[in-house]
Amino acid sequence: MVSYLIRRVITCLIVVIGVSIAIFFMLHTIYPSPAIDVLGPKSSPQAIAAWNKANGFDRPWIAQYLSYMNRLVHGNLGYSYKVNQSVAALFGERWARSLYLSGISLVLAVIIALPVGIFQAVKRNTIGDNIVTSLAFTTYAMPVFFLGLLLIQVFALSFPIFSYEASQSTNVFVVMADWHAMTLPIATLTGVSVAAFTRYMRSTSIDTLAQDYIKAARAKGLPEKLVLWRHLVRNASLPMVTLIGLSIPILLAGNLITEQVFNYQGLGLLFFNSLGNVDYNVLLAYTLIGALLTVFGNLIADISLTVADPRIRLA
Repeated sequence: MVSYLIRRVITCLIVVIGVSIAIFFMLHTIYPSPAIDVLGPKSSPQAIAAWNKANGFDRPWIAQYLSYMNRLVHGNLGYSYKVNQSVAALFGERWARSLYLSGISLVLAVIIALPVGIFQAVKRNTIGDNIVTSLAFTTYAMPVFFLGLLLIQVFALSFPIFSYEASQSTNVFVVMADWHAMTLPIATLTGVSVAAFTRYMRSTSIDTLAQDYIKAARAKGLPEKLVLWRHLVRNASLPMVTLIGLSIPILLAGNLITEQVFNYQGLGLLFFNSLGNVDYNVLLAYTLIGALLTVFGNLIADISLTVADPRIRLA
């Protein structure tokens, strides 16, 4: 187990370094220097060259990358010349709000998807299963921004039950208490995740119901509820552990769109604005966070799977 974890951590580091090199190279090719943003669009070529030399932007990109990684190891994510603030400070102001939006959406999606998927498997090919399947496919095929705009139109404009804009408070506890403003953003992310989770849960539940131990439990005369809760739920939920781990970086991407639609001041909206402003220190840091979440989610999913299923041994 220990040797497996060591190998996985080393692999994760290699993947993150590879992603950082690729992203740094592409962003440097598109936007080699922020000198014009600092000095102004009418700056002379001599002033731009002098500023680049003073700040190290005249060196080859690989040398700039190594300098960036050295600063990153010491906790320095760079500086945003667009907003005149460090990237670490920008992230520090917003990460808790994005974590709340992603976390509550993921928890709600799992709570809803597990019983719905089991219901579909038990009632396979019935009217209820067909209705839920149709809704799941429709929601799953729907772009996140379209689902958000649809919810705004119905529940904020046509029927003004909720706010069309997310909470603008900088205090995460105030945001958590503001259900009037946060219901629609959470419902948007939750709806997309539920649509995917229910399809997987239905499929794994159908496979589990066909196993011999389920047939044996029923043959012994056990009540159907006991068969489902004791023998079906745990075994059918095992693939969901992996899916949840892989969904962590997907939620980060979903945040980007959802936060822009609902004007929610989180990391996703920061990335969206930085993309328009070509603020590549922010873009690079956000992309690295996405890479870290991807490899971390995979690692946590593998470890959690061994805890949930003792039959699996990591070698």
